[in-house]
Amino acid sequence: MVGRVLTAIKRFILWDYPRASWQYDVMVGLILAFVFLTPREWFRDHRRIPRTSQIAMLPAARGTNVFWIESELLAAIPEAQRPAKAAELLNQLAGEKQTLVRLEPVHDSEQVIQGYLVFTHP
Repeated sequence: MVGRVLTAIKRFILWDYPRASWQYDVMVGLILAFVFLTPREWFRDHRRIPRTSQIAMLPAARGTNVFWIESELLAAIPEAQRPAKAAELLNQLAGEKQTLVRLEPVHDSEQVIQGYLVFTHP
């Protein structure tokens, strides 16, 4: 009895059943149930990382990284704290320490801020 159970577990783990057998169908059903019934919160990163479309890395000269940050990410932040917040956002997104060199607002023709250019060193 114990030998049969161990053999069944071994075959299940090693996926040893022939296709179209009922054991194979049960395994596929369990996998599908896991994929579709698992709550999203189990696999979501709970840190507040912005969408990647709001931050983009731009081509730059050697030794310097240039990022575009959408204006809404820094709109509610006081002007004196914007460089620190921009560095924090980039460090979260890049996963590595970025040293902020300069933060430049980009205005449109009506002097409305469209976004920010952030210059960093890795």
